Amino acid sequence: MQQPPWLDYAWALLGERERSGALDNPAIVALYRDAGAPGIAHDETAWCAAFVGACLARAGLVPTRSLMARSYLAWGTPLDEGRPGAVAVFSRGADPALGHVGFLIGECKGGLVVLGGNQGDAVSVATFPRTRLLGFRWTDAGTFAPAQPASAAPSSPVPVPDASPGPFATALAHVLEMEGGWSDDPHDPGGPTNQGITLREYAAWMGVSPDATSLARLKDELRHVAPETVRAIYLRRYWQPASCDLLVPAVSFMHFDAAVNHGVGGATRMLQEAAGVDADGEFGPVTRRALADADPVQLIGRYADIRRRRYRALPHFWRFGKGWLRRVDHTLARARTLASRSAAALEISTQKGPDTMTNEPIAPATAQQPSTKWWGESVTIWGALVTAVATVLPALGPAVGLDLTPEAVKLAGDQVLALVQAAAGLVGTVMTIYGRSRASAPLERRHISLRL
Repeated sequence: MQQPPWLDYAWALLGERERSGALDNPAIVALYRDAGAPGIAHDETAWCAAFVGACLARAGLVPTRSLMARSYLAWGTPLDEGRPGAVAVFSRGADPALGHVGFLIGECKGGLVVLGGNQGDAVSVATFPRTRLLGFRWTDAGTFAPAQPASAAPSSPVPVPDASPGPFATALAHVLEMEGGWSDDPHDPGGPTNQGITLREYAAWMGVSPDATSLARLKDELRHVAPETVRAIYLRRYWQPASCDLLVPAVSFMHFDAAVNHGVGGATRMLQEAAGVDADGEFGPVTRRALADADPVQLIGRYADIRRRRYRALPHFWRFGKGWLRRVDHTLARARTLASRSAAALEISTQKGPDTMTNEPIAPATAQQPSTKWWGESVTIWGALVTAVATVLPALGPAVGLDLTPEAVKLAGDQVLALVQAAAGLVGTVMTIYGRSRASAPLERRHISLRL
């Protein structure tokens, strides 16, 4: 079933957190404004109702415009049973005026799974006992607003992707296939794991410390973890921190799988080693430049070799080694397929001609050069003529009736004549070289007439 539109805006805010001290998170301050309380400028004010109200408003609905969680008990239409996206209102302590509100995204043995604001001072997914539930609410036909507010766009630059094809969705589908389902192997250093998410990781995401009282409940929740939570964890804890959005699809595919299996820092250092830069774990400008210049196919091949070497150095290779190496082989094969598809798409786009290549810069009109010019305007031609007159004419002159007589030579002097010839030859040569270096257009013939 397709999720309601307000959940798109809610998921986009996942991970937004209060800032300590005098600083305030502008994304949370914007929630107050869109929920109907524009006078609040600090993120310390209880904001679970602001989160719900802003998401509803951004989806084109009219919220209660109140910061009281229980105000949503009077919003929309009551539901006997919850459904994904329903507004869920809970009690908080014995005070009948206090409460909590969020969006229902599922149920587990421990209670109701809610996406909400101000849950551990952040937008997060948390589980609440059903005994605290005061009611579910859903929109009715009379609550749609004629238009969305100006700030309707999600505050987070990267919303949680849906099932549509894309680099993250493609890479995540591969990782989930490689990771498999529930596992509680005592030899696995990660401990209980489901879809690649360890119990410790899940507990940290939920803001709960695994101890004797919570361990059984957390295991059960992890075993039945919702797909939306899985996508959110992989996006926020691996895809974004590993800077996969900055890489071409084939490299991001390999890098994301490595980040999940080796950790973001370890994967980044392996990627840097494959790119031939210092492996400091920082995805800075030097690393980005090296990756941009690298051939993707060769890069992912080196990356795969480094991963194999790293696996073989682990103490548990004797038990999990074959599976780890098989995973690298599968990942490399699929990444190469992505690289070949990208290359084919690029080849097709370049064959379409310049009319379809919208990314190519167009030179300004002032930079265009004339197609031809008259030979009389060519410095190169004139330089060659001067050189010919100075060096060739004295030798060929007698053949055409032009002779430098002994009297003339005697009058000018042999040294003066040689000096003049040398100077003229030098000038002609310089003009020829200079003219050729600055030539930018072919010559054209032009008819001229001379009258003697």
